[in-house]
Amino acid sequence: MKRLFTLLLAIGLLACQQQVAEKKTGLMADSAMVVTAHPLASQTGVAILKKGGNAVDAAIAVQFALAVVFPAAGNIGGGGYMVVRMKDGSVATLDYREKAPAKATTDMYLDKNRDVIPNLSISGHLASGVPGSVDGMVEAHKKFGTLPWKDLVQPAIDLALKGFTLTSREANWFNESRADLIKYNSIKPEFLLKNNWKSGDTVKWIDLGHTLERIRDNGRAGFYEGKTADDIVSEMQRGKGLITHEDLKNYKSVWREPVTGIYKEYKIISMPPSSSGGVCLIQLLKCVEPYPMKSWGFNSAKTIHLMVEAERRVYADRTKYLGDPDFYKVPVKELLDDQYNDERMSTFNPDQATPSAQVKEGKIAGYESEETTHFSIVDSKGNAVSSTTTINGWFGSKVVVAGSGFFLNNEMDDFSAKPGVPNMFGVLGTKANRIEPQKRMLSAMSPTIVEKNGELFMVVGTPGGSTIITSVFQTILNVVEHGMSMQQAVDARRVHSQWLPDIVVPEERAISKSDSLALVKMGHKIVLRKNIGRVDAILVKGGKLEGGADHTRGDDTAAGY
Repeated sequence: MKRLFTLLLAIGLLACQQQVAEKKTGLMADSAMVVTAHPLASQTGVAILKKGGNAVDAAIAVQFALAVVFPAAGNIGGGGYMVVRMKDGSVATLDYREKAPAKATTDMYLDKNRDVIPNLSISGHLASGVPGSVDGMVEAHKKFGTLPWKDLVQPAIDLALKGFTLTSREANWFNESRADLIKYNSIKPEFLLKNNWKSGDTVKWIDLGHTLERIRDNGRAGFYEGKTADDIVSEMQRGKGLITHEDLKNYKSVWREPVTGIYKEYKIISMPPSSSGGVCLIQLLKCVEPYPMKSWGFNSAKTIHLMVEAERRVYADRTKYLGDPDFYKVPVKELLDDQYNDERMSTFNPDQATPSAQVKEGKIAGYESEETTHFSIVDSKGNAVSSTTTINGWFGSKVVVAGSGFFLNNEMDDFSAKPGVPNMFGVLGTKANRIEPQKRMLSAMSPTIVEKNGELFMVVGTPGGSTIITSVFQTILNVVEHGMSMQQAVDARRVHSQWLPDIVVPEERAISKSDSLALVKMGHKIVLRKNIGRVDAILVKGGKLEGGADHTRGDDTAAGY
C-alpha cells in the first residue's frame, strides 16, 4: 500500500480529474474544407480551392505557406509524406522524406569509445538530412496538379515579403529559441533575434521570399540547383555539415503503394515505409478490434490498459522490423496479417500490465534478422489529401540557411545512432534504421484517410514524434467507437505508450482518479505531460464536412465553404 500511495503522489493524479471532450462540433462546410496548423495557411488553401484548384493544388500551396507562417515545423528545408484519395477512389502515397547525405556513416555520432555524443544529431549542421519537401511538391503537382505551379507558390511569397503578424504562441517560440539561434548559426539570422517578440508584431522573411520566387520560376531547380543550392552547401561548409551539391541534385521523392487495412466497416489508407506510421496504426487497430471498447468507455482503465498493451507489442515490432524499404526488407505483409496480430495479443492479460522488458518483437517466419505539422484537405469534388511534414525538432537543427532564409531539419536524429540508445523521442532502433548514405530515416508520421462502405469518411493526421501513431489511433477510435464528433475527437485528452520507456503517458486530466488507481494496481507506471499531438482532421458525414482543428493545443484552424 505504501508503494501504491507513493506512485500516486509521484504522478500527481490525486489533483487530477478526467476531462471528457466537451460536446461540440467543429466548423461545418457543404463543399470543401482545409485544416492546418495556422489560420493563414488554412486561408491560403481555401483560396486555391475557390480558384478552381483541387485538393493537391491546395496542399502544395499550404506546404509553402506553412514554411513562412509556421517555420517551427512548416518547411522547405525538411520532408514528409502525402496520402491522396481521388474522387474515383484511387489512392496514392508520396514519400518525400529526407535522406542521409552521401558522406554519412553508421558511426558518425559516436565518440572513440563508441558512445553517442550528446546533441550532435539534434542541433547544428551535422544533424541535417537532404531536404525533400520541394521535390515532393513538384512531383505531386506533376501527377495531380491542375492550376499553374506559379499560382500555388505565389501566396507564400506574398506572406514572406509583405510580412504577417505573429500569434502569442509564435512570439513565445521565437523568444524561447533566441539562444539556440545565436549558438548554432554561423551567420546570425538577425531578423529573428529581436529581444522580445510580442503578439501582433510583424515578421518578414525577405530571403525566404526570394528563395520561393526562385522555386516559383524554376521549379525543382530553384531549390536543388543555383543560388539556393549554393547557399545550402556554403552553410554546410561553414558549420561542418555533410550535404553537398551532388546530394541535392540526386534527391528524389518516391511514389509508393499505400498500406491498407480493415477495421470493422472501415478501410484505413495510410503511409507505407519509410514511415512506420501506417503499418503501426493498422497493427494497433487489428490488435484492439476484438474487444468491446465502446462499452468500456472513453479513457476508462480497461480501454487504456488494452491500448497500452497493444502499443507495447507494436512499438517493439517497429524497433525491430521497420526502416527504409530501399535499404532493408520490411515485412509489411507479415506485420499486417490478422493471425500474426492475434498471436501478438495472445499474451494480453486484461487484469495485469505486461512489463515491457518481457515484450519482444513478434516472430516472422523466414525473416532475417516530434517537430512536425499536419494538414487535411477535402475539395468540392471529393478529392482528399492527408499530409504530414516536418523538420523534426522545433525549428529543426536551429540552423537558418544564410542568404536563403529557411530552417534546416535535424532529421538525422530519427536514425538509430547506436542500437539500444534512444533518439530525442525516446525511441529505440536496430540495424533496420541504422545510418547509411542516401537512406531515408524511419518516421512515425501517419497521414491517413479512412473510408466507410467505400466512401470517403475521415482525413486525419498529427505532429508529435513517436506520439503521432497513438494520437491518430485514438482519434479514429474516438469517432468510430466512442461516438464523438470530429472536433470532440480532436479535443479529447490523449494517452501515449511506446513499449520503452515502460511508462504510460497521459495528458493532464486525461484519466479519472479511480481509473488511474486501477491502472496503477494493474502494474502501470503513469507519468503526466501537458500536450500530446496537434490533430487536424476532417469528417464526412451526412453530405457535410466537419473540420476538427486542434486549437486547444495550437493555433490550428479549419476553413471551408
